[in-house]
Amino acid sequence: MTTLTTADKQQLESLGISAEQVDNQLNQFKKGFAFSDLIAPATIGKGIVRFDENEIEGLVRQFDEDKKYYDIIKFVPASGAASRMFKNLYSFVEEYKNQTIPADFLRKEKIKPDSVENFFMGIHDFAFFEDLKNTLEAKGKDIEKMLKNNELVEIAEALLNADGMNYGSLPKALLKFHKYGDDARLAMEEHLVEAAEYSKSADGKTAQLHFTVSQEHLDIFKKMVEVVISKYEKLFGIQYVITFSVQKPSTDTIAATMDNEPFRDKNGKLVFRPGGHGALIQNLNDLHKEIIFIKNIDNVVPDKLKPTTYKYKKVLGGYLFRLQQQQFEYLEMLDAGDVTNAELDEITAFAKDKLMIDIPDFFSTYNEIEKIDFLYSKLNRPMRVCGMVKNEGEPGGGPYFTRNSSDEISLQIVESSQIDHKNEKQEAMFRSSTHFNPVDLVCATQDFKGNSFNLPDYVDPETGFISLKSKDGKDLKAMELPGLWNGAMADWITIFVEVPILTFNPVKTVNDLLRETHQ
Repeated sequence: MTTLTTADKQQLESLGISAEQVDNQLNQFKKGFAFSDLIAPATIGKGIVRFDENEIEGLVRQFDEDKKYYDIIKFVPASGAASRMFKNLYSFVEEYKNQTIPADFLRKEKIKPDSVENFFMGIHDFAFFEDLKNTLEAKGKDIEKMLKNNELVEIAEALLNADGMNYGSLPKALLKFHKYGDDARLAMEEHLVEAAEYSKSADGKTAQLHFTVSQEHLDIFKKMVEVVISKYEKLFGIQYVITFSVQKPSTDTIAATMDNEPFRDKNGKLVFRPGGHGALIQNLNDLHKEIIFIKNIDNVVPDKLKPTTYKYKKVLGGYLFRLQQQQFEYLEMLDAGDVTNAELDEITAFAKDKLMIDIPDFFSTYNEIEKIDFLYSKLNRPMRVCGMVKNEGEPGGGPYFTRNSSDEISLQIVESSQIDHKNEKQEAMFRSSTHFNPVDLVCATQDFKGNSFNLPDYVDPETGFISLKSKDGKDLKAMELPGLWNGAMADWITIFVEVPILTFNPVKTVNDLLRETHQ
């Protein structure tokens, strides 16, 4: 048990963190996190479902017909600052701040897509160009002359810095992503547009969204929503119900010294760090909604490409409806207890073939009551249907069959950081994955009696990871909680469905906005 001072205890109480949590986390630092145990990559027909056109049309139709029976919300993790989008630009400013930029800087051949040169070559195509132009005009500058004269550092600073557009410090949600004639939309606005299509209420009058936002951006985020919301309510004839949450201080994790003792700052206070996006399982849990679509803030496309997005959102949602309706029917039978052997066989086949639930060999030795109990416990869990796209080299987790510490095999989304790359067999399986996770999920979080599951009960605490950081010039260990769609949903019923690569268009760097899919 860690020895805590009176001041420590007061600090923990203010954060909503217990001494037991601190002890558990420090013990986790000592033992570390085990690597994932990959059994096989999920592939088409073996863990990933691929639908033909007739099936796709049927699922879209099912979603459109059945959505009126469900309470649907769109959940958008939007906490991250955009600073990482501009990493190359920041480096450029640092390098050339007090230097002359070569005359041929923007005239090189074979300019790389992710380069600073490409940023300036394509600057007129960014949705924020007019704002940048006007920002410079307010300072008595002409952006066209500046480009011609290689005054590029000043242009970059006008975009990034607080005395300009402040894009380096804003959240991604509040950056202009797409142009529409003389108009342009923020990333946040594109999510409002999407929500009007697939997260409407039964009467079609409202659409629900929830954004997770960092505390520092909460006020400006709310103000920007207020500025634009009436435009889209008028456009789509609906009323938006928009809620916000921040990552709870109680989900922060203690920092540790290299000797696995509590790390303290210069004033002797315990140091805590955000627990990563896995902490958002608490935010998700607080919604108490029936059906939740999850999609990252930067994965949006212009209107011309939205029909494909809508189509496959409905495919995922329709398939979830179909599976859950059968799941609930079987759970009601199991709950009543009056099930024939033939019905038990039917439920077992559904669990195994449709819900991808591992049925162990020893199940056949169970008596009727034991089989009912086993199937009930396996079926009565939250469910997620996850879109998977073909792996074309983009970064991201992949779909695999894995074995956990209880010797249970299940479908999981596994990140590269969870793999033992020194293990040849594990590395070979990791490399042979055909698909990866674009974070495109639809979740069912209530049971067949209409009660909300307590989602933290379905987290695998052994799937976090430890990274090395520093503070005040001293090294420290930081712990990230199991990721939101990785370990935080490890004990959910998990279904993988192939979706087209066109549905995945993330903006990781500012130059991604120059891709054809964002123009």
